[in-house]
Amino acid sequence: MSKLTKNQKLVADKVEAGKAYSLKEAAELVKEITTTKFDASLDIDVRLGVDPRKANQMVRGVVSLPNGTGKVTRVLCLCTPDQEAAATEAGADYVGLDEYIDKIKGGWTDVDVIITMPSCMGKLGPLGRILGPRGLMPNPKSGTVTMDVAKAVKEVKQGKIDFKVDKTGIIHTSIGKVSFTPEQIYENAKEFISTVIKLKPAAAKGTYIKSIFISSTMSKGIKVDPKTVE
Repeated sequence: MSKLTKNQKLVADKVEAGKAYSLKEAAELVKEITTTKFDASLDIDVRLGVDPRKANQMVRGVVSLPNGTGKVTRVLCLCTPDQEAAATEAGADYVGLDEYIDKIKGGWTDVDVIITMPSCMGKLGPLGRILGPRGLMPNPKSGTVTMDVAKAVKEVKQGKIDFKVDKTGIIHTSIGKVSFTPEQIYENAKEFISTVIKLKPAAAKGTYIKSIFISSTMSKGIKVDPKTVE
């Protein structure tokens, strides 16, 4: 068995095994136990009491994090020429249509979010096998297929994220950076969890929020008591 490093020993002493912390406590603790030299991402995992295989129990939504994500989000806006100026002004990194569709067909996917208009979706259909597996395919439910592309670009740039439950019943996403203050971490986490709670499917029975864990890149997971959020 390998020996614990000095930092690992300090972390082990700070997180009590099996204990469920309040969301505010977890927001402070996750900063204390992160020892990476880079600005680590803050992740949240929420296990739900749903069966994602059933359409009426799928949980998917969008949330605007009060303090943003802490990372630069590269946005491609595929739109008609009359919307290009507005999309650019809103902060889109790449704006156009046919030329970018050709680039994607050639294997280019160096973006984080793609926003488009309903009238352009027909051209994106053939790109499904490229964009789908990378989570880049625009979707009306996530607000990335819209007539108001400028507004959508601005929201994404300011910290709007979309999420959905995976096949194991867990929602996993990033809600900020370890450089955030405990208050910023708390506010982002609370907004995210509150949004997930509002999306509870009517068909879901029993305990909806089964567990919540907050962690940073390479840190130990901190168990959060769901009752401290609702």
